[in-house]
Amino acid sequence: MQKEILINWSPQETRVAVLEQGCVQELHLERELERGLVGNIYMGKVSRVLPGMQSAFVDIGLERAAFLHVADLQSSIAARHAELEAAEPMLIPIEKQIFEGQTLMVQVIKDPMGTKGARLTTQISIAGRLLVFLPQDEHIGISQKIPLEQRLILKERLQRLVQSLFTTADQQSTQGWGGFILRTNGEDASDEELLEDIRYLRKAWLRIKDSSLRMAPKSMIHQDLTLLQRVLRDLVDESTNIIKLDSKEQFDLLSEFAKEFMPSAATKLERYKGERPIFDLYGIDDEINKALGRRVDLKSGGYLVIDQTEALTTVDVNTGGFVGGRNFDDTIFKTNLEAAGSIARQLRLRNLGGIVVVDFIDMVREDHKNAVLVEFQKHLRRDRVKTVVSQFSSLGLVELTRKRTRESLAHLLCKPCETCTGKGIVKTARSVVYDILREILREARQFNPQEIKVMAAPDVIDLMMDEESQHLAGLSDFIGKPISLLSQPSLGPETYDIVLL
Repeated sequence: MQKEILINWSPQETRVAVLEQGCVQELHLERELERGLVGNIYMGKVSRVLPGMQSAFVDIGLERAAFLHVADLQSSIAARHAELEAAEPMLIPIEKQIFEGQTLMVQVIKDPMGTKGARLTTQISIAGRLLVFLPQDEHIGISQKIPLEQRLILKERLQRLVQSLFTTADQQSTQGWGGFILRTNGEDASDEELLEDIRYLRKAWLRIKDSSLRMAPKSMIHQDLTLLQRVLRDLVDESTNIIKLDSKEQFDLLSEFAKEFMPSAATKLERYKGERPIFDLYGIDDEINKALGRRVDLKSGGYLVIDQTEALTTVDVNTGGFVGGRNFDDTIFKTNLEAAGSIARQLRLRNLGGIVVVDFIDMVREDHKNAVLVEFQKHLRRDRVKTVVSQFSSLGLVELTRKRTRESLAHLLCKPCETCTGKGIVKTARSVVYDILREILREARQFNPQEIKVMAAPDVIDLMMDEESQHLAGLSDFIGKPISLLSQPSLGPETYDIVLL
């Protein structure tokens, strides 16, 4: 299936849309002010060693000194590896490993938070699309999320590939070439894809080493890849037809990066020069707005309702206005078939991860259920993110898990409503009125005020002065205190204030 990648760049935000057959399948975005430091590599200068805390402060040119714990020192990490094979411990105190004024190559593993500086490690790692490169290690490892029996096969295969790439006449091992860890999404990668990733990672490391020799202390020598560069690394493959980018400056930079690290992707880059914004031309902004809504309409007249919660995501399939089948069973079957493709697309588009429960419309025939499941799995196979799908349960539900790779689109672009605080519903005006009446009674009994003033939203006050005026007057007589009302348009539907005078 041919794939197009559209990139809309501005100084504050980069947005990427992946199209298949002219339909948006994935959306990625990165905001400049929200880019973290994790993954960046610096030439740091040790400003203070704290033996009592077994840690050190390292100046990497930021506003606050960064923090380095003894457990994150490369020598300590190597010692821990040795402990697995040796009987006696080999932990070395931090004051015997580093000293004030020393220059270290360090990598950020945790962003600064509040008054705390960034956390560092001297164990450098560089992430590729399929592999993680450990230039100071010689370990070949496989992600623990891959089943054990599969890990053994993949480890043997990766060792063979590394040896085939780096073997010379006088060197028959990976000694001195660094270590590699296969990521989960590399489980089904071909030998050529893995070799291409190894070459890219080695080239990136040689550039970092060269910068470390030239750059002054407290300088950044490597910045983790931008979204534009990750697009080339992670999204471009043989099926990619074209990559359109609407910024000349970024096009030149990305072309240079592609020529050096990914020559096959460089030929697919094209600068968009049209008058209309590229996302407007392809209707991407409309797709983004639709992807933030609960309801997704199907072409047949049916629709989906998608609800994202803390624990899981639910998808409900409804026939809506579709009555096109020969009979009721046929109508349900066709709606579910169409929904299967649409749900798979929405999972990618919204980047929904974790547990997903799909409530297809109940089907009686087993062949219909099997056909819907096959159609669903066919569309899910196009997803780069790993998914595991179950059969129909006894309740007619299909459960699946989709690996969480990044925040969902809704979490990136939205925040909980300040009025309903994320519930999606608010109390009716009458419910709020009765809450106020109960609160007045409590306050009057406890504090015995001279007068009570109520401030609330206009529709709440209107209800208290009209339909609920009799109850309000009755309460005023009961407590023996006058109650005055004040409408406040700035208050939310559930917010009110009771002032005791």
